[in-house]
Amino acid sequence: MYRALYLVSLLSIVTCMGWSAELTVPSSAEFCGDCHRAIEEGWKQSAHSQAVESRLFQDAMKLAETDYGVSARKTCLSCHSPIAVQSGDLALIKKVSWEGITCDYCHSIRDVTLTGPNPKATVDYSLVKSGPWKDVTSPAHGTAFSAVHTSALICASCHEYRNSLGFPVLTTYSEWSKSAYGAKNQSCQSCHMDQVKGNVVDPRVQRTAEATINLHQIPGSHSMQQLEKALHAQLSATHQGGQLQIVVEITNRGAGHFVPTGSPMRQLILEVRADPYGGAQMRARRVFRRTVADAKGATIERESQAFIKGAKEISDTRIPPGVTRTETFTFQVPQGMRTQVEADFIYYYSPMATTEAQQQVKFLSLRRLVE
Repeated sequence: MYRALYLVSLLSIVTCMGWSAELTVPSSAEFCGDCHRAIEEGWKQSAHSQAVESRLFQDAMKLAETDYGVSARKTCLSCHSPIAVQSGDLALIKKVSWEGITCDYCHSIRDVTLTGPNPKATVDYSLVKSGPWKDVTSPAHGTAFSAVHTSALICASCHEYRNSLGFPVLTTYSEWSKSAYGAKNQSCQSCHMDQVKGNVVDPRVQRTAEATINLHQIPGSHSMQQLEKALHAQLSATHQGGQLQIVVEITNRGAGHFVPTGSPMRQLILEVRADPYGGAQMRARRVFRRTVADAKGATIERESQAFIKGAKEISDTRIPPGVTRTETFTFQVPQGMRTQVEADFIYYYSPMATTEAQQQVKFLSLRRLVE
């Protein structure tokens, strides 16, 4: 039995070695998954794997191309499918181009520089794959330790962007670098790529002990868990002079960047309701967002326009790392009227979506009964 298992393992290793000799790079994530199955399965659940296939992205890119031509398509794909841009496959003919932020892109990055208007990744597609581990070997390809894979810098080339007008559309990396997280060099990976026990290489290929690996699901702002980790809130309500005063304190205690971050179209919405027993419901809201305008001062409401025509910032009410905001709401509710008070936090991330479920997610709710 053990001899049979050994032969199967040996045959798999030889097979991987044979594949590597025939490999054309950049290669598909499916190829990588033949050996790194658990890692690929995690990646498939990530927003990175859906960066091109997302129907919302496809719609936004079509609008941008209709408005601004093929150059807008290239701008969109530079981050959503960097392999497509680097290989000239703007028509997305190759399978690997549809894989978004795929294995062979990230593990072919050798360095990221900040000297130009935008961070730039140095990418070398070869049979040597770079990563955060030292002193590792592979029967299928070469390996190289990469310091940039251990730092937030590797995220900068897609999560920091100035458009052709010089306007900073995406500022996530610079938000991090100016925060306490940046000062402590607490990388993006420490929040978005939790370390878990798992198989680096599938056991059928090579029998190795379980190792601590980074979770490649890379949960982001669509993750309820990440949203709940990022914000802490407290609700209080008191009757004062014939009015009901509601106070909500919100602290960004778990995100190393502003909340929300990324596209200026994203919003954090705080919705407060007061339901007096025997009276009409009252409600109010606060919106935390970054509002941008074009060169003429017209507010931009479409995502594609922000990336192409964004020229100035009108306001920024987002919550920076470590900052507490106190929001006060006053409703006309007389003393002694029993009232149910509710505060809901909603992350609004996709204005182009056709359904509410695709547009936003409610992730935190607070309740108080005021006598």
